[in-house]
Amino acid sequence: MEMFDLSLIWAVIIAVGVIMYVLMDGFDLGLGILFPFAPDEDARDVMMNSVAPVWDGNETWLILGGAGLIGAFPLVYTILLPALYLGVFLMLAGLIFRGVAFEFRFKSHRSKRYWSLSFAGGSFLAAFAQGCVVGAYIQGFDTANGVYVGGAFDWLTPFTILTGIGLVVGYALLGATWLVLKSEGHVRDWARALVPKLLLGVLAVFVIVSLWTPWIDRGVFDRWFDHLQVIWLLPGGALLCALGIFLSNRHGREGAAFMLTLGLFVCTYLGLIVSRWPYVVPPKITLWDAASAPESQFFLLIGVLFVLPIVLVYTAWSYWVFRGKVRVGEGYH
Repeated sequence: MEMFDLSLIWAVIIAVGVIMYVLMDGFDLGLGILFPFAPDEDARDVMMNSVAPVWDGNETWLILGGAGLIGAFPLVYTILLPALYLGVFLMLAGLIFRGVAFEFRFKSHRSKRYWSLSFAGGSFLAAFAQGCVVGAYIQGFDTANGVYVGGAFDWLTPFTILTGIGLVVGYALLGATWLVLKSEGHVRDWARALVPKLLLGVLAVFVIVSLWTPWIDRGVFDRWFDHLQVIWLLPGGALLCALGIFLSNRHGREGAAFMLTLGLFVCTYLGLIVSRWPYVVPPKITLWDAASAPESQFFLLIGVLFVLPIVLVYTAWSYWVFRGKVRVGEGYH
Protein backbone atom coordinates (compact mmCIF):
# COMPACT_ATOMS: atom_id res chain seq x y z
CA MET A 1 0.00 0.00 0.00
CA GLU A 2 2.91 2.30 0.58
CA MET A 3 3.82 2.04 -3.12
CA PHE A 4 0.64 3.92 -4.05
CA ASP A 5 -0.87 7.17 -2.84
CA LEU A 6 -4.31 5.81 -2.00
CA SER A 7 -5.62 9.26 -1.12
CA LEU A 8 -4.73 10.49 -4.58
CA ILE A 9 -6.29 7.43 -6.21
CA TRP A 10 -9.50 7.98 -4.26
CA ALA A 11 -9.52 11.67 -5.13
CA VAL A 12 -9.42 10.71 -8.81
CA ILE A 13 -12.20 8.11 -8.39
CA ILE A 14 -14.48 10.56 -6.58
CA ALA A 15 -13.70 13.33 -9.08
CA VAL A 16 -14.59 10.99 -11.95
CA GLY A 17 -17.80 9.95 -10.19
CA VAL A 18 -18.85 13.58 -9.70
CA ILE A 19 -18.17 14.66 -13.29
CA MET A 20 -19.91 11.56 -14.64
CA TYR A 21 -22.96 12.47 -12.58
CA VAL A 22 -22.84 16.08 -13.74
CA LEU A 23 -22.60 15.07 -17.40
CA MET A 24 -25.10 12.22 -17.39
CA ASP A 25 -27.71 13.67 -15.07
CA GLY A 26 -27.07 17.20 -16.34
CA PHE A 27 -28.99 16.84 -19.59
CA ASP A 28 -31.73 15.01 -17.70
CA LEU A 29 -32.11 17.91 -15.27
CA GLY A 30 -31.74 20.33 -18.18
CA LEU A 31 -34.77 18.85 -19.91
CA GLY A 32 -36.79 19.37 -16.73
CA ILE A 33 -35.64 22.99 -16.54
CA LEU A 34 -36.78 23.53 -20.14
CA PHE A 35 -40.03 21.64 -19.59
CA PRO A 36 -42.33 24.65 -18.90
CA PHE A 37 -41.14 26.37 -22.09
CA ALA A 38 -41.81 23.45 -24.45
CA PRO A 39 -44.10 24.32 -27.37
CA ASP A 40 -46.71 21.62 -26.63
CA GLU A 41 -47.45 18.37 -24.80
CA ASP A 42 -46.05 16.29 -27.65
CA ALA A 43 -42.71 18.04 -27.17
CA ARG A 44 -42.82 17.33 -23.43
CA ASP A 45 -43.54 13.66 -24.10
CA VAL A 46 -40.56 13.46 -26.45
CA MET A 47 -38.36 15.18 -23.85
CA MET A 48 -39.25 12.67 -21.14
CA ASN A 49 -39.11 9.66 -23.46
CA SER A 50 -35.62 10.64 -24.60
CA VAL A 51 -34.25 10.01 -21.10
CA ALA A 52 -36.79 7.51 -19.73
CA PRO A 53 -34.57 4.43 -20.27
CA VAL A 54 -31.47 5.93 -18.67
CA TRP A 55 -32.40 8.66 -16.20
CA ASP A 56 -32.59 6.55 -13.03
CA GLY A 57 -29.19 4.97 -13.68
CA ASN A 58 -27.50 8.38 -13.79
CA GLU A 59 -27.79 8.76 -10.01
CA THR A 60 -25.46 5.77 -9.64
CA TRP A 61 -22.53 8.15 -10.03
CA LEU A 62 -23.88 10.42 -7.30
CA ILE A 63 -24.01 7.45 -4.95
CA LEU A 64 -20.47 6.47 -5.91
CA GLY A 65 -19.18 9.96 -5.14
CA GLY A 66 -21.02 10.21 -1.83
CA ALA A 67 -20.13 6.72 -0.62
CA GLY A 68 -16.50 7.16 -1.68
CA LEU A 69 -16.30 10.46 0.13
CA ILE A 70 -17.54 9.12 3.45
CA GLY A 71 -15.30 6.06 3.23
CA ALA A 72 -12.06 7.58 1.92
CA PHE A 73 -12.28 11.12 3.33
CA PRO A 74 -14.54 11.03 6.41
CA LEU A 75 -13.34 14.42 7.66
CA VAL A 76 -14.67 16.03 4.48
CA TYR A 77 -18.05 14.45 5.08
CA THR A 78 -17.98 15.54 8.73
CA ILE A 79 -17.38 19.17 7.76
CA LEU A 80 -19.36 19.52 4.54
CA LEU A 81 -22.56 17.91 5.75
CA PRO A 82 -23.21 20.44 8.55
CA ALA A 83 -22.01 23.29 6.31
CA LEU A 84 -24.21 22.30 3.36
CA TYR A 85 -27.02 20.48 5.11
CA LEU A 86 -29.83 22.67 3.81
CA GLY A 87 -28.39 22.86 0.32
CA VAL A 88 -27.92 19.09 0.10
CA PHE A 89 -31.42 18.55 1.53
CA LEU A 90 -32.93 20.78 -1.15
CA MET A 91 -30.97 18.98 -3.86
CA LEU A 92 -32.14 15.55 -2.69
CA ALA A 93 -35.70 16.78 -2.27
CA GLY A 94 -35.66 18.07 -5.84
CA LEU A 95 -34.29 14.76 -7.16
CA ILE A 96 -36.91 12.77 -5.26
CA PHE A 97 -39.74 15.07 -6.32
CA ARG A 98 -38.82 14.95 -9.99
CA GLY A 99 -38.34 11.18 -9.83
CA VAL A 100 -41.88 10.69 -8.53
CA ALA A 101 -43.27 13.18 -11.04
CA PHE A 102 -41.41 11.41 -13.85
CA GLU A 103 -43.29 8.16 -13.28
CA PHE A 104 -46.69 9.60 -12.34
CA ARG A 105 -46.89 11.92 -15.33
CA PHE A 106 -47.04 8.96 -17.72
CA LYS A 107 -49.90 7.38 -15.79
CA SER A 108 -52.01 10.48 -15.12
CA HIS A 109 -54.58 12.25 -17.27
CA ARG A 110 -56.41 14.95 -15.34
CA SER A 111 -53.43 15.74 -13.11
CA LYS A 112 -50.81 15.52 -15.87
CA ARG A 113 -50.25 19.28 -15.85
CA TYR A 114 -49.41 19.28 -12.15
CA TRP A 115 -46.93 16.45 -12.50
CA SER A 116 -45.29 18.36 -15.35
CA LEU A 117 -44.88 21.34 -13.05
CA SER A 118 -43.52 19.06 -10.34
CA PHE A 119 -40.97 17.60 -12.75
CA ALA A 120 -39.86 21.07 -13.81
CA GLY A 121 -39.76 22.41 -10.25
CA GLY A 122 -37.80 19.45 -8.92
CA SER A 123 -35.29 19.72 -11.76
CA PHE A 124 -34.77 23.43 -11.19
CA LEU A 125 -34.44 23.01 -7.42
CA ALA A 126 -31.91 20.18 -7.72
CA ALA A 127 -29.81 22.04 -10.30
CA PHE A 128 -29.88 25.33 -8.39
CA ALA A 129 -28.93 23.63 -5.12
CA GLN A 130 -26.03 21.85 -6.80
CA GLY A 131 -24.80 25.16 -8.19
CA CYS A 132 -25.00 26.77 -4.76
CA VAL A 133 -22.98 23.89 -3.27
CA VAL A 134 -20.30 24.43 -5.93
CA GLY A 135 -20.23 28.14 -5.11
CA ALA A 136 -19.91 27.38 -1.40
CA TYR A 137 -16.96 25.11 -2.14
CA ILE A 138 -15.27 27.93 -4.05
CA GLN A 139 -15.89 30.30 -1.11
CA GLY A 140 -14.43 27.91 1.44
CA PHE A 141 -15.62 26.92 4.91
CA ASP A 142 -14.98 28.19 8.43
CA THR A 143 -13.41 25.36 10.40
CA ALA A 144 -11.61 24.93 13.70
CA ASN A 145 -9.92 21.70 14.82
CA GLY A 146 -11.61 19.76 12.03
CA VAL A 147 -15.10 21.00 12.89
CA TYR A 148 -17.35 23.34 10.92
CA VAL A 149 -17.95 26.52 12.94
CA GLY A 150 -19.89 28.60 10.40
CA GLY A 151 -23.60 29.29 10.19
CA ALA A 152 -26.36 27.20 8.66
CA PHE A 153 -26.86 29.69 5.80
CA ASP A 154 -23.23 30.51 5.00
CA TRP A 155 -23.62 28.47 1.82
CA LEU A 156 -26.25 30.91 0.52
CA THR A 157 -24.63 34.18 -0.58
CA PRO A 158 -24.88 36.40 -3.68
CA PHE A 159 -21.92 34.51 -5.14
CA THR A 160 -23.46 31.06 -4.59
CA ILE A 161 -26.80 32.28 -5.98
CA LEU A 162 -24.92 33.29 -9.13
CA THR A 163 -23.24 29.89 -9.40
CA GLY A 164 -26.63 28.25 -8.79
CA ILE A 165 -28.17 30.21 -11.66
CA GLY A 166 -25.13 29.44 -13.79
CA LEU A 167 -25.51 25.69 -13.31
CA VAL A 168 -29.23 25.91 -14.08
CA VAL A 169 -28.45 27.63 -17.38
CA GLY A 170 -25.60 25.19 -18.06
CA TYR A 171 -27.83 22.17 -17.49
CA ALA A 172 -30.48 23.75 -19.71
CA LEU A 173 -27.85 24.09 -22.47
CA LEU A 174 -26.88 20.44 -22.00
CA GLY A 175 -30.55 19.44 -22.14
CA ALA A 176 -31.14 21.49 -25.28
CA THR A 177 -28.22 19.94 -27.19
CA TRP A 178 -29.32 16.48 -26.03
CA LEU A 179 -32.85 17.15 -27.29
CA VAL A 180 -31.52 18.35 -30.64
CA LEU A 181 -29.64 15.05 -30.88
CA LYS A 182 -32.58 12.86 -29.86
CA SER A 183 -35.59 14.56 -31.50
CA GLU A 184 -36.80 15.68 -34.91
CA GLY A 185 -39.27 18.05 -36.50
CA HIS A 186 -40.64 21.00 -34.56
CA VAL A 187 -39.21 19.71 -31.26
CA ARG A 188 -35.67 19.68 -32.63
CA ASP A 189 -36.13 23.11 -34.25
CA TRP A 190 -37.32 24.58 -30.96
CA ALA A 191 -34.40 23.12 -29.02
CA ARG A 192 -31.89 24.23 -31.67
CA ALA A 193 -33.16 27.82 -31.45
CA LEU A 194 -32.54 27.77 -27.67
CA VAL A 195 -28.89 26.69 -27.87
CA PRO A 196 -27.28 30.07 -28.83
CA LYS A 197 -29.25 31.94 -26.14
CA LEU A 198 -28.37 29.46 -23.42
CA LEU A 199 -24.74 29.38 -24.55
CA LEU A 200 -24.56 33.16 -24.22
CA GLY A 201 -25.99 32.91 -20.70
CA VAL A 202 -23.44 30.27 -19.71
CA LEU A 203 -20.55 32.37 -21.02
CA ALA A 204 -21.83 35.46 -19.19
CA VAL A 205 -21.93 33.60 -15.86
CA PHE A 206 -18.52 32.04 -16.63
CA VAL A 207 -16.95 35.47 -17.06
CA ILE A 208 -18.59 36.99 -13.96
CA VAL A 209 -17.62 34.06 -11.72
CA SER A 210 -14.05 34.12 -13.06
CA LEU A 211 -13.72 37.83 -12.24
CA TRP A 212 -15.45 37.48 -8.86
CA THR A 213 -13.52 34.46 -7.55
CA PRO A 214 -10.17 36.25 -6.94
CA TRP A 215 -11.98 38.70 -4.65
CA ILE A 216 -13.14 35.75 -2.57
CA ASP A 217 -9.74 34.06 -2.32
CA ARG A 218 -6.54 35.77 -3.39
CA GLY A 219 -4.80 32.39 -3.47
CA VAL A 220 -6.88 31.37 -6.49
CA PHE A 221 -5.68 34.46 -8.37
CA ASP A 222 -2.05 33.74 -7.49
CA ARG A 223 -2.33 30.12 -8.57
CA TRP A 224 -3.76 30.95 -11.99
CA PHE A 225 -1.07 33.49 -12.76
CA ASP A 226 1.77 31.41 -11.29
CA HIS A 227 0.98 28.54 -13.70
CA LEU A 228 0.21 30.58 -16.78
CA GLN A 229 1.63 28.11 -19.28
CA VAL A 230 -0.52 25.15 -18.22
CA ILE A 231 -3.59 26.15 -16.29
CA TRP A 232 -4.88 28.61 -18.89
CA LEU A 233 -5.36 25.73 -21.32
CA LEU A 234 -8.56 24.89 -19.43
CA PRO A 235 -10.48 28.17 -19.93
CA GLY A 236 -9.03 28.28 -23.43
CA GLY A 237 -10.47 24.82 -24.05
CA ALA A 238 -13.82 25.92 -22.63
CA LEU A 239 -13.98 28.88 -25.01
CA LEU A 240 -13.06 26.66 -27.96
CA CYS A 241 -15.84 24.27 -26.95
CA ALA A 242 -18.28 27.18 -26.77
CA LEU A 243 -17.31 28.30 -30.28
CA GLY A 244 -17.65 24.73 -31.49
CA ILE A 245 -21.12 24.43 -29.94
CA PHE A 246 -22.29 27.57 -31.72
CA LEU A 247 -20.91 26.51 -35.10
CA SER A 248 -22.02 22.87 -34.81
CA ASN A 249 -25.54 23.86 -33.82
CA ARG A 250 -25.70 26.39 -36.64
CA HIS A 251 -24.62 23.85 -39.26
CA GLY A 252 -26.73 20.96 -37.95
CA ARG A 253 -23.94 18.80 -36.53
CA GLU A 254 -26.06 17.48 -33.69
CA GLY A 255 -23.67 14.94 -32.19
CA ALA A 256 -20.75 17.39 -32.22
CA ALA A 257 -22.80 20.09 -30.47
CA PHE A 258 -23.73 17.72 -27.65
CA MET A 259 -20.21 16.33 -27.23
CA LEU A 260 -18.71 19.82 -27.20
CA THR A 261 -21.21 20.82 -24.50
CA LEU A 262 -19.91 17.90 -22.44
CA GLY A 263 -16.40 19.17 -23.17
CA LEU A 264 -17.35 22.64 -21.93
CA PHE A 265 -18.44 21.14 -18.61
CA VAL A 266 -15.29 19.03 -18.32
CA CYS A 267 -12.98 22.01 -18.92
CA THR A 268 -14.86 24.10 -16.36
CA TYR A 269 -14.82 21.26 -13.83
CA LEU A 270 -11.09 20.68 -14.24
CA GLY A 271 -10.52 24.42 -13.84
CA LEU A 272 -12.38 24.31 -10.52
CA ILE A 273 -10.29 21.35 -9.31
CA VAL A 274 -7.00 22.99 -10.32
CA SER A 275 -8.01 26.24 -8.64
CA ARG A 276 -8.47 24.49 -5.30
CA TRP A 277 -5.99 21.62 -5.49
CA PRO A 278 -5.08 19.93 -3.16
CA TYR A 279 -7.66 21.36 -0.75
CA VAL A 280 -10.79 19.27 -0.33
CA VAL A 281 -12.16 21.60 2.35
CA PRO A 282 -10.95 25.06 1.32
CA PRO A 283 -9.06 26.97 2.40
CA LYS A 284 -7.07 24.80 4.86
CA ILE A 285 -7.70 21.05 4.73
CA THR A 286 -5.95 18.99 2.04
CA LEU A 287 -7.06 15.57 0.83
CA TRP A 288 -4.24 13.94 2.85
CA ASP A 289 -5.40 15.74 6.01
CA ALA A 290 -8.92 14.43 5.49
CA ALA A 291 -8.03 10.87 4.47
CA SER A 292 -9.08 7.78 6.37
CA ALA A 293 -6.62 5.02 7.33
CA PRO A 294 -4.78 3.44 4.36
CA GLU A 295 -6.22 0.06 5.29
CA SER A 296 -9.76 1.42 4.99
CA GLN A 297 -9.04 3.08 1.68
CA PHE A 298 -7.46 -0.10 0.29
CA PHE A 299 -10.39 -2.28 1.40
CA LEU A 300 -12.89 0.06 -0.26
CA LEU A 301 -10.76 0.31 -3.38
CA ILE A 302 -11.01 -3.45 -3.97
CA GLY A 303 -14.81 -3.19 -4.03
CA VAL A 304 -14.84 -0.16 -6.30
CA LEU A 305 -12.44 -1.74 -8.79
CA PHE A 306 -14.85 -4.67 -9.04
CA VAL A 307 -18.07 -2.66 -9.31
CA LEU A 308 -16.93 0.26 -11.47
CA PRO A 309 -16.35 -1.73 -14.70
CA ILE A 310 -19.83 -3.26 -14.33
CA VAL A 311 -21.40 0.19 -13.98
CA LEU A 312 -19.49 1.47 -17.01
CA VAL A 313 -20.48 -1.50 -19.19
CA TYR A 314 -24.12 -1.35 -18.10
CA THR A 315 -24.28 2.39 -18.73
CA ALA A 316 -22.68 2.13 -22.16
CA TRP A 317 -24.98 -0.75 -23.10
CA SER A 318 -28.10 1.19 -22.02
CA TYR A 319 -27.20 4.19 -24.14
CA TRP A 320 -26.35 1.96 -27.08
CA VAL A 321 -29.63 0.02 -26.93
CA PHE A 322 -31.73 3.19 -26.73
CA ARG A 323 -29.76 5.17 -29.31
CA GLY A 324 -31.47 7.03 -32.15
CA LYS A 325 -34.27 9.54 -32.46
CA VAL A 326 -37.39 9.67 -30.30
CA ARG A 327 -40.50 10.43 -32.35
CA VAL A 328 -43.81 11.93 -31.30
CA GLY A 329 -46.17 9.20 -30.17
CA GLU A 330 -43.39 6.71 -29.56
CA GLY A 331 -41.25 6.15 -26.51
CA TYR A 332 -39.91 3.94 -23.78
CA HIS A 333 -43.16 3.88 -21.82
